[in-house]
Amino acid sequence: MDILPSIGMGFQTALQPINLFFCFVGVLTGTLVGVLPGLGPVAAMSLLLPTTFHISPVSAIIMLAGIYYGAMYGGSTTSILVNIPGESASVVTCLDGYQMARQGRAGPALGISAFGSFIAGTLATVGLMLAAPPLARMAIKFGGPEYFALILLGLTTVTFLASGPMWKSLLMAALGLFLGCVGMDVKTGLSRFTFGIIELFDGIGLVPVAMGLFGIAEVLLNVEQPEERSVVEGKITNLLPTREDWAASLWPMLRGTALGFFLGILPGGGAVIASFASYAVEKRVSKHPEKFGTGMIEGVAGPEAANNAATGGAFVPLLTLGIPSNAVMALLLGALIIYGVQPGPRLVAEHPQLFWGVVASMYVGNVMLLVLNLPLIGMWVQILKVPYPILFPLILLFCLIGAYSLNNSITEIGIMILFGVLGYFLKKLEYEPAPLILALVLGPMMELSFRQSLAMGDGNLLFFFTRPISAIIMVIAIFFLVLPLIPGVTKNKPAVDL
Repeated sequence: MDILPSIGMGFQTALQPINLFFCFVGVLTGTLVGVLPGLGPVAAMSLLLPTTFHISPVSAIIMLAGIYYGAMYGGSTTSILVNIPGESASVVTCLDGYQMARQGRAGPALGISAFGSFIAGTLATVGLMLAAPPLARMAIKFGGPEYFALILLGLTTVTFLASGPMWKSLLMAALGLFLGCVGMDVKTGLSRFTFGIIELFDGIGLVPVAMGLFGIAEVLLNVEQPEERSVVEGKITNLLPTREDWAASLWPMLRGTALGFFLGILPGGGAVIASFASYAVEKRVSKHPEKFGTGMIEGVAGPEAANNAATGGAFVPLLTLGIPSNAVMALLLGALIIYGVQPGPRLVAEHPQLFWGVVASMYVGNVMLLVLNLPLIGMWVQILKVPYPILFPLILLFCLIGAYSLNNSITEIGIMILFGVLGYFLKKLEYEPAPLILALVLGPMMELSFRQSLAMGDGNLLFFFTRPISAIIMVIAIFFLVLPLIPGVTKNKPAVDL
């Protein structure tokens, strides 16, 4: 399919009134999620996923994608005005953004953050549009061994890049793979680990698990923390950056966009790694690295561009290979499967309206976010003042309603509460939940690919190394497993993007 007619079809889909509405709902919700500390995009998408079951898959994915990249926009507002990251990818923005706000330059910081996010998001969408179709054509050559090796690489790199000791991340991935085995055996049709509970015959649902780990657990953690929010006072002015601000920020934006898009494509990369890497690059190339952390606008422009570009890059492996690169993409993968759409090499050919419609909606969504964010700064400031005793019970209520509405089952609520308590203790013990979610989604695919590979190779495990593509991927995966044994390699790693 020629690219220009495809883009035209995509915009025709994205500009339909119903899809424009859901795009608006997605980016507005995402911005709100980014503004509010303690509620990340995974929790918000888990809450809203049940509401999408009665709309078309195209509209649903457009809305869920809007929540993801919208949260990247909103997170900078909290970081700059309150010095609290609204979501994990905005941690670095606190360093210089809040210092700019204390110096009376909150307006330029917010402005350059919004424009940088818009430029990066738009360029990343162009990259997605250009990279995905040829990669999908190449991936058609993949068989069971290649998919198994690719999933293994994805889980390995996620555990490698997660914060804390790698053995903890591997333990979380192993737990996720075990949970993925619950339900009916794909070969024999026998039930496994269901304990006679009918609701578990189809496996443990992704939505209640994600709600528990990222929604309930976050509420429990934040309730026990003292509420310390000091919002920058005074009227925020000069939201349009000056010529000097643009001169200082343009190259950091472009570097952050390129770096973020590339890291977003890699399994386990994501927006957090991209923002940290961008900040390090800008500090390295700066003529005044000692001034970083004192209110340098480059320290806002680069990381904000990087985390928004990473969201676009993360869609490339999801839509072309069916492999999620982070927990948000794992949730989107689960959503596509629920809608009856199989992500992977055939997605572009079999569901062109969905693929190109989502890509075009990202252009539209970035324009919406730019129009929304700057005029509504005052409203976001007021929302930041909502006390937690009011906010958190509402989140719990939405979690309960969302879990029950999946199948009108009390069992789903029980699963959500169980994983909420489990997630609370895991985070207290510094275990990352992202590898668990990824492994839960990828587990059934990994098992099926493994069985297909063994059947193709007559049970020989060395068969994975007899095919060039799977052999290369397996060697890279083994490399990431061995790398932490080298002293000093895994020190001071930023957390996986959630």
